Amino acid sequence: MSGSHEVVITGMGVVSPIGIGCAPFWDSLLAGRSGIRPITRFDSSSLKVPFGGEISDFDPKLWVRPRKSLKVMSREIQFGFTAADLARTDAGLTAGSVDPDRCGVVFGSDMIYADLEEMERTYRRALAGGHFDFAIWSASIHEDLHPLWLLKHLPNMTASHIAIAHDARGPNNSIVLSDVSGLLAVAEAASVIERGWADVMLAGGTGCRLHPAALAARGDALLSRRADACTHACRPFDRDRDGLVNGEGAGTLVLESRQHAEARGARIRGRLLSAVSRCEPAAGGRPLAGTALRMAIRAALAKAAMTPQHIGHVNAHGVSTVEMDRVEAEAIAAELGDVPVTAPKSVFGHLGAGGGTVELIASVLALETGLVPATLNYESPDPRCPVNVIHDGPRSGLLPTALAVNLCSTGQAAAVVIAAAD
Repeated sequence: MSGSHEVVITGMGVVSPIGIGCAPFWDSLLAGRSGIRPITRFDSSSLKVPFGGEISDFDPKLWVRPRKSLKVMSREIQFGFTAADLARTDAGLTAGSVDPDRCGVVFGSDMIYADLEEMERTYRRALAGGHFDFAIWSASIHEDLHPLWLLKHLPNMTASHIAIAHDARGPNNSIVLSDVSGLLAVAEAASVIERGWADVMLAGGTGCRLHPAALAARGDALLSRRADACTHACRPFDRDRDGLVNGEGAGTLVLESRQHAEARGARIRGRLLSAVSRCEPAAGGRPLAGTALRMAIRAALAKAAMTPQHIGHVNAHGVSTVEMDRVEAEAIAAELGDVPVTAPKSVFGHLGAGGGTVELIASVLALETGLVPATLNYESPDPRCPVNVIHDGPRSGLLPTALAVNLCSTGQAAAVVIAAAD
């Protein structure tokens, strides 16, 4: 990308289990302070895995405005709104600094589950004589639920609330594609700027995998069982990993054309060199082969006019399951060789659709400071994961470029190349 449509990063906002805002998030990440803890937002005593990357210090009333909007915001929408607000402030975007018609929003989301307490009264009414009566349920649900209840659970509402609050009248889109949603939102937002359709885009992702309904729907087959040492549970690429750790959070980046950023005197925090996605067949229980990730890495390098030797570090998906880590590691090694790899999920868990942008923000901060965070809990190399994992403390002296990747079990993969500000 070059000229007036070159995409730069001018603002970032994070809501995570290890901090709200870039400064506390980065301090915790560098120090290796784990955000994995016992779940306290609901009674988790009956769960086989009663821990995760829970955000324990988030008060939506401090962040969401107008306050009445909370009635139609789920927890993950609140996270996304807050992350976007923090990013806009960080970018120094004020009234009049951007044409509203040329400012847009793209946000990634997961499926948003309904809060169980909202339906409890109707459910109990429908338990006629100890048996669930669907006729009573269908008649009562309309009486018991708030008329605008559905708005809390639509994946497109995060982008809608952000656009309304910040008068962003430009392109607006929502992406719901599991773990790759956040990076795909970044790719779409960057593409809008490259095409000259907007000057500023807020790109983010938000997710809450700790909702009780989400936990029930996904099951616990892929989860780590280290309840007695939960801070050591998420261990990407480690030989003794036994599963992923659920979490919650959101991240937003302000993407801007270089011309617009320089004209308003903005601080450029990083450069977005390329963002691509690829897919491989993964239907009918067919296991991932890693071809989509390999193609995505290759395409991202080609679009950025780079070779593997130009990449300072890889910000890996690093979900900590046995097979996904193996597939990812083999793909990274095949395409990039011995490039240093960091896996932030080891510190805060799997944030779902929020993970990609939070992890990308970690790499932007790494390029700014010259320090790439270590992967927590990486103690025993796994010969099946032939990657150069950064561990035992942050690493310095690496090239000021990074490749962030995400992939999901349905076959999609996304890759983004960034570089330090010049």
